Amino acid sequence: MIPGFGMTLGFALTYLALIVLIPLAGLLWRSAALGWSDFWRLAFDPRTLHALEVSFGAALLAACINVLFGVPVAWVLTRYRFPGRRVLDAMVDLPFALPTAVAGISLAALYAPNGWIGSLLAPLGIKVAFTPLGIVVALIFIGLPFVVRTLQPVVAEIDREIEEAAATLGASRRQTLARVILPSLTPAILTGFALALARAVGEYGSVIFIAGNIPFVSEIAPLLIVIRLEEFNYAGATAVAAIMLAISFAMLLAINLIQAWSRRRFGHGS
Repeated sequence: MIPGFGMTLGFALTYLALIVLIPLAGLLWRSAALGWSDFWRLAFDPRTLHALEVSFGAALLAACINVLFGVPVAWVLTRYRFPGRRVLDAMVDLPFALPTAVAGISLAALYAPNGWIGSLLAPLGIKVAFTPLGIVVALIFIGLPFVVRTLQPVVAEIDREIEEAAATLGASRRQTLARVILPSLTPAILTGFALALARAVGEYGSVIFIAGNIPFVSEIAPLLIVIRLEEFNYAGATAVAAIMLAISFAMLLAINLIQAWSRRRFGHGS
């Protein structure tokens, strides 16, 4: 049995402090030790700004695409029974189990100009591997399970009788989707989006093999941090990490606020 509130709260705070707060505090302390002038010089270096733009832009685009396709995938896997459903359902978890480096190598081989998929796209003038588009593809691959697994329990809880009642009252399938189903799924969609976005922003292993890693073209911020560390430029690595932390925190805070609003807005109707 779980102990009382005091002991549980103390254990939770201690664990969070050791695992999360102390490392983050160390990063902030190291950043503060640089001084404002050095920090701004390192943080607003053109190469740093472009790497941050690539990382967050690709992560945001990949999270939006995962929501767009993750909702119907979760709906089909939860609502319908068909041959091979369990196999497809298990395949959703592959990005969780597959090492990110293996995923990156596989995607690079598939989407390279001489790969199975890349050779089909090349005549159309579409190049995926070793471009920013390849980064988006890799981030979609590793982020889809977060959206699907977040939505599935919520989809399972939606009572079919609600849809039948809407149809009885004369609502079309489109109206039922827009006014009944989507409002009920909105908080879960935002949660899945936030998880996919957070995972994509810090992704490294699956991206570096397909990105090309060209400065000012397809270089991501996590790779730039590694490069700065290999150069023994700890100040530069700290500045990039601090900027990533600040932007990530602001984005996740905004998503959480929107999620809380959506729960208050749609909670009574679901």
